[in-house]
Amino acid sequence: MKIGFIGLGNMGQGMANNLLKKGADLMVFTRSIEKIAAMKKKGAKGASSLEEISKETEVIFICLPNVETSIQIVKGIKNYSNNVKIVSDHSTVSLKTSIESHKLLKEKGISFLDAPISGGPSGAKEGTLSIMVGGKSDDYTMALPYYKMMGTTVKHIGKIGTGTSMKLINQLLTAVHTTAAAEAISLANAVGITIDDAMEILSVSFGNSKMLERSAPIIKDKLYVGSSAPARNLNKDIHIVTELAKDLNLNLPLIMATKVLFDQYKNIGKDMEDIAGIIQLLEKKEE
Repeated sequence: MKIGFIGLGNMGQGMANNLLKKGADLMVFTRSIEKIAAMKKKGAKGASSLEEISKETEVIFICLPNVETSIQIVKGIKNYSNNVKIVSDHSTVSLKTSIESHKLLKEKGISFLDAPISGGPSGAKEGTLSIMVGGKSDDYTMALPYYKMMGTTVKHIGKIGTGTSMKLINQLLTAVHTTAAAEAISLANAVGITIDDAMEILSVSFGNSKMLERSAPIIKDKLYVGSSAPARNLNKDIHIVTELAKDLNLNLPLIMATKVLFDQYKNIGKDMEDIAGIIQLLEKKEE
């Protein structure tokens, strides 16, 4: 099976590397000529265009930064494809985007799987991602050996859109838990409890969470710059979640409050700083 991978960013690079290392017949394409060249040195084939990868591969995995790019790439694959059987989208996009991608590709007889990922750049590099998949069972079965090259927790959730929906549920919790962790640490700081002492108790208490465990050392050492989890990415996902809530007529007050804070974080120029740095808003001193 000839495999294509489009998008070699923080997540895609590690995913493509694992496909290559674990035996996939891989062709890659991205906007960066340098990244393509680096993958060719490792043994991958490099495509010079979206048209080339669409014509030369049978299963294409895409991992892209936003809704607009995902749709653009899906439309290109549809237009150029000769023999593509499945497109698997690992991007975090809206439910509407996944459904539209499915409809577009179906017109050309191409199957679609929405298969967003969780685990961060380290999980992508180590091949330990969680992959949540929506789409037909037969298509999932065909893609599964390649998913297992990239992740250790792979689950078929259900019909088209359920993989994307599951990822958005995860992102809702990530955003709210990150904000809650910042509030808790802010309170600890205010009453004179050190972060180390607080975490010694919280790590074995009901109040613990993965995002608290992640945030605490970052906040302690103020390691906000140069993050692999910048606020820009989560803020994009928060907006997708709140739009979905609006479409479904759901009242989700915690994510709405979190959206306000992350929008403020962006507006003060902190968009590329770590998500844990949201505490800077909570502890901002009045002039």
